[in-house]
Amino acid sequence: MENQVIITDYAQMDRALKEERQYLLEICKQIKAAGCNVLLIQKSILRDAVNELALHFLAKMKIMCIKDIEREDIEFYSKILGCRPVASVDHFNAEALGYADLVEEIPTGGDGKVIKVTGVQNPGHAVSILLRGSNKLVLEEADRSLHDALCVIRCLVKKKALLPGGGAPEMEIAVKLRALAQTQHGATQYCWRAFADALELVPYTLAENAGLSPIHTVTELRNNHANGNSSYGVNVRKGYVTDMVEEDVVQPLLVTSSAIKQASECVRSILKIDDIVMSVR
Repeated sequence: MENQVIITDYAQMDRALKEERQYLLEICKQIKAAGCNVLLIQKSILRDAVNELALHFLAKMKIMCIKDIEREDIEFYSKILGCRPVASVDHFNAEALGYADLVEEIPTGGDGKVIKVTGVQNPGHAVSILLRGSNKLVLEEADRSLHDALCVIRCLVKKKALLPGGGAPEMEIAVKLRALAQTQHGATQYCWRAFADALELVPYTLAENAGLSPIHTVTELRNNHANGNSSYGVNVRKGYVTDMVEEDVVQPLLVTSSAIKQASECVRSILKIDDIVMSVR
């Protein structure tokens, strides 16, 4: 705590060690008296959160100690375990404790280990997913894939509607816009056509990334939508245009509507810029 103690003889050293030992023992006794048998300790940025002597006392009292809990994870653990964070041992009582049937330490190979908690009182508030991989690159890719899947679920929860994938909704809107553009006059007609051309870039890019002929694929897709096949899209597995609903390739409505809305707002912001001032640094 940024304090300094000057010891001049062995008697003072023994007394300091004895007082430290007694102080730690009293803390451990208070924890044991509250009925705790698994202790979660937050990671400290200033020093070690717990020392070897304290771990020895806790082990003697048959209290499992899990140290170095990250600060941002405290709220997560409190919610799923039903416990309450305690800043001082004076406030450590039975009301602040959570409950679980079993807490065990499972080795994961090498020096790794995970703490598994089962039988919590309020299941369903949170789910823990453990990702493992051979290297950091594989783990990061798995993390991104999991994040994308969770975002899809989030979109479905916010708006319960699905659209066919493979660029089908973008092409359907582009065909309808191009037909409505014929009823417009002047510059408005060119704007509607440009919006339709921009939407066709989605299936064009999808076909290009899949190694297909983008011009041939987009032309075929445009013809199908003009003939009323609104659910047809680019099938990257088969290499041609098919019915996306029959292929079970769907996407949330919120994803498509948000993408079109944000892209339109970006273009509007750019068009509002009157002058561009070039500066040289």
